[in-house]
Amino acid sequence: MNQTIDTATARRMAEAGTIRGVSIIGQPGGWSVMLKTGIHEKPLGGQKTDKPRTWRSLDTLTEYLRKDLSIVRIDSVDATHHSSVDVHRPGRPDAAARMKRAHEAAAHDAWFRAQVDAGIKEADDPATKWISHEDSMARMHKHLDQLEARARGKN
Repeated sequence: MNQTIDTATARRMAEAGTIRGVSIIGQPGGWSVMLKTGIHEKPLGGQKTDKPRTWRSLDTLTEYLRKDLSIVRIDSVDATHHSSVDVHRPGRPDAAARMKRAHEAAAHDAWFRAQVDAGIKEADDPATKWISHEDSMARMHKHLDQLEARARGKN
């Protein structure tokens, strides 16, 4: 039998209105949530474990309850055993790398869109001088011939 309630189940319970109370409990290293359903009370569990989930910040926890579970009423907060210095949690280098890649991708996307917009604006400008396909191909072949001649001269 599960010792905790997972997020998906808690979300369904909140939607169905079966959560009768919510308490936030301070503990060494952060905060946890107790969900009351009828006469039973269980902690909110982690995603991949049957252990109570903890948050380092009370603000982050309440934001999670509001946005992810649509829980806006908290019955009690017990900070008796709370201490933020008792537990050392290592950072998440994988998350930092993931965020860096996401920011780089967003920056590239913005640059690319700006380049496309500039190209469309230039193409729509009546003052733009157009070159025929034949002239463009002739210039390219001339340039390739020059490069080949230069390459033969160096060998």
